[in-house]
Amino acid sequence: MPPRIDFYVSEAAGADARLRLACRVAEKAYLARQSVVVLSADAEALRRFDEMLWTFGDGTFVPHDTVAGEGAACEAPVALTTGVLPAGYADMLLNLGDAVPACYEKFARVAEFLDARPEVRAAGRERFKVYRGKALDPQTHNV
Repeated sequence: MPPRIDFYVSEAAGADARLRLACRVAEKAYLARQSVVVLSADAEALRRFDEMLWTFGDGTFVPHDTVAGEGAACEAPVALTTGVLPAGYADMLLNLGDAVPACYEKFARVAEFLDARPEVRAAGRERFKVYRGKALDPQTHNV
């Protein structure tokens, strides 16, 4: 079964707006008992996301950890990675990158995040076209 693709679009501009939105989606997936992989080729962006997961909401906690190596076990329900996939995660992929991840088909759901910056929107439109070109029907959520 092909993955469900969701684009979450924020009217706010800036990397932090995009990461906050991803934190909310990660929390919702965690509360629904889904395994989540957060993927970003940018190690600094992933580090900021890691920090934000601790502080984005009052009284919230999303258990997470960084993937150590190829096929490594990750005990946390939310796994952060710059490319190496943990063993056994297949529910949801949160893409913080600018390209469609090669591994997207391994997941039941893929979440893409856009903020109001023109370059982020342009990259998002390109990803949307790639998914459509693969006969998928991405959904857009304005938040």
